[in-house]
Amino acid sequence: MPVSTDASAPARQAFLNACAWDVAVRKPGNVSRASPGHGMLAQAFVDSAQACAAALCERGATVGARIEGAVAATWACVGCNTNLGIVLLCAPLAAAFERVVDAGVAVTATSLRDALQHVLAGLDVADAEAAFRAIVMASPGGLGDAPDQDVHQPPTMTLRQAMALAADRDRIARQYRDGYAELFDLGLPAIVAREAFDPLQPVPERPAPAQAAAVQRVYLAWLASDLDSHIVRKHGAALAHSVLRQAAPWAGRAQAGEVLDGDAAFAQWDQALKSASINPGTSADLSVLTLMCAGLLA
Repeated sequence: MPVSTDASAPARQAFLNACAWDVAVRKPGNVSRASPGHGMLAQAFVDSAQACAAALCERGATVGARIEGAVAATWACVGCNTNLGIVLLCAPLAAAFERVVDAGVAVTATSLRDALQHVLAGLDVADAEAAFRAIVMASPGGLGDAPDQDVHQPPTMTLRQAMALAADRDRIARQYRDGYAELFDLGLPAIVAREAFDPLQPVPERPAPAQAAAVQRVYLAWLASDLDSHIVRKHGAALAHSVLRQAAPWAGRAQAGEVLDGDAAFAQWDQALKSASINPGTSADLSVLTLMCAGLLA
């Protein structure tokens, strides 16, 4: 992406496109235009993205302020938690992109990764306070009490330190602890055949097979690589392991270039998960992060 004098506009566009692509194609167990579920429609996620993008990408804002402002804007728009995980993941990325642009260097995977390290290292207790307020406001499913740095109590450490305490049980928190290593080592490599998929192009109502395959490849790469944190919180580790095993062959087929929507069993798996109220929400959140990052690099 060419160097710009203002990082907020391209960051907003990359974020909005990522959220639109996320619901544009079928993602088994997760809400899409092709398949609503869990009492939600895809449009609520699009509306949420539109509502929170300005706060998430506000120039000069701290990560904590971006998170709290984005969650507040979402609630004012849709009145429920549609995107807490997305916001927690994308706020540091938006701040890192701004840092790269302000430095006047090219936006590359390396420069973004380096900038993220600086952003994460600079998180403080105020960021944790704002993020904790946002998490309580969003009231995500499965949120309970924690033995240390419970979000219902004032934090006594930085946001990154607090996330590190949860990193072994929460994949979003792990990104904070590990400098978003999985984004660059797992998520981005899943986007292959880039000539067939431009993350910044207008998102069609019915994506072409190659476009759908690119988004599904990213989602399945996350879903098949580790337990989905949202499933673990809602249903326990045993069921999360079962979904992980189910996802593995689909991820392999997607990586091999198959168009999964051509197999009726793919839609049947989607409906089976939704019928059992199983939502791999963390994998979907990480997919949005990946698509946003791809857009920033486009």
